[in-house]
Amino acid sequence: MSEERSLNFIEEIIEEDIRNGKNDGRVQTRFPPEPNGYLHIGHAKSICLNFGLARKYNGKTNLRFDDTNPEKEDTEYVESIKEDVRWLGFEWDQELYASDYFDQIYSFAVKLIEKGLAYVDDSTPDEIALQKGTPTEAGVANEYRSRSISENLLLFSEMKEGKYKDGERVLRAKIDLASPNMHLRDPIMYRIRHVNHHRTGDAWCIYPMYDFAHGQSDSIEKITHSICTLEFIPHRPLYDWFIDELEIFPTKQYEFARLNMTYTVMSKRRLLQLVNEGFVNGWDDPRMPTISGMRRRGYTRDSILEFCDRIGVAKRENVIDVSLLEFCVREDLNKSAWRRMAVLDPLKLVITNYPEGQEEIFEGENNPEVEGGDGSREIPFSRELWIERDDFMEIPSKKYFRLGPGLMVRLKSAYIIKCDDFVKDEQGNVTEVHCSYIPESKSGHDTSAIKVKGTIHWVSVPHASKAEVRLYDRLFNDEDPMSNGKDFLEIINQASLQVMPAVYMEPDMAHAEMGRGYQFIRKGYYTLDKDSVEGNLVFNRTVTLKDTWAKEVKKG
Repeated sequence: MSEERSLNFIEEIIEEDIRNGKNDGRVQTRFPPEPNGYLHIGHAKSICLNFGLARKYNGKTNLRFDDTNPEKEDTEYVESIKEDVRWLGFEWDQELYASDYFDQIYSFAVKLIEKGLAYVDDSTPDEIALQKGTPTEAGVANEYRSRSISENLLLFSEMKEGKYKDGERVLRAKIDLASPNMHLRDPIMYRIRHVNHHRTGDAWCIYPMYDFAHGQSDSIEKITHSICTLEFIPHRPLYDWFIDELEIFPTKQYEFARLNMTYTVMSKRRLLQLVNEGFVNGWDDPRMPTISGMRRRGYTRDSILEFCDRIGVAKRENVIDVSLLEFCVREDLNKSAWRRMAVLDPLKLVITNYPEGQEEIFEGENNPEVEGGDGSREIPFSRELWIERDDFMEIPSKKYFRLGPGLMVRLKSAYIIKCDDFVKDEQGNVTEVHCSYIPESKSGHDTSAIKVKGTIHWVSVPHASKAEVRLYDRLFNDEDPMSNGKDFLEIINQASLQVMPAVYMEPDMAHAEMGRGYQFIRKGYYTLDKDSVEGNLVFNRTVTLKDTWAKEVKKG
């Protein structure tokens, strides 16, 4: 993680509360996702903040699922959320659900009715919207607002019993129709939904709105610091009003800036659209900003934690360049990934003066960045090799330091070779390069005195392990895919996935480990994909060795 930094504003609040003995010095946070989709990198920031604060101040964090919208929720999402939180290295104190509190929240609603602070409204959604007025005009009370307490209690009870259709009635708080804050203009507390709930089944046909369930759930759990994103600032007066009128534990809400990132869509609704309409291959597609997608792509936990630490916690919205996340990934993988040679676009090279049938074994370090070493592997060498097609040029340019007629390069960890000839097919494509090697130029024992400017990687043809490689890149061509006036589906990067079906690798890659990062020398960082089966391995490109995207954008 990053070096010691100054306190963020939420840490300052917590330390002040502890000094003043507030809540007996206790720190209790919660992470409250709605189980209607997979978590994305923006949620990772919230997870790190809530769990990190509790960890720092010897507190606890609850994982509470805000499952009050049964049409969009599913146990698949619940399980994926738990997996993501644990993968990031955090463990919750209690696993809870807003649905755990349905009886208690219902009783809270009854209490407000009894206090004359809630009423059943028969208006349609359109009528309610009109009656609320505008930000510059006060709302207008309707006939239902003056219903008696006894009538409201009866009607609300009948709503619970299932006597009315969806949308036929709602329960609203009676606050202030002239408030400058639109959220206080008699907000809806309960609506009717005859739909099966993933946990309570058909036990309920009325469900509390987010604003009525959220603060009360926080209070029930005695959350000391309820941390939300900035869009909930206008909701805070309503959050406080419900808690004050119900005279329950006074949880306080604090807001921080959500994560906005270039070339990235953070809306779960939009991400679901990408999945449902087939623009990506599921929630864990490696192009998705979901935690599961990043994990599948090969992003490491530590790189995501480092990224969240670097961007910090702010009170104002800003946009983070996605290249910072990629930088964190590169930094971490450089320290941990095993080095291997892999030829993505193969061209055969024959060393004509190397004895047929002869083989040698060279040794290569797994990771030279690891202090004390991280082991080594054997690299077989033979007369026939695979090299990258772009490592040969029939008519080399002036500053081209790889293979071409008469040019010399070093084969990494092996010998210096000189290009003598090449073969073309009927279409004029180079199919084979013929070279001669300098026996005295063996790496580590070079007595040839020959100096070359280029080094290329290679794989021995008879020993090569074959695999499919998927080259992933940014999903959108536009830096701000969600800005006004843009159809985000029209700016999808059509080159965000390129499949290389016949890639040749060092032979030990046939036994590649799931979850391990590999640096394909000169090509980038890769990881084994879950689609792999024995004899047909698939590798995903995690990130390139350098930020090539910025150069391409500038060039374009």
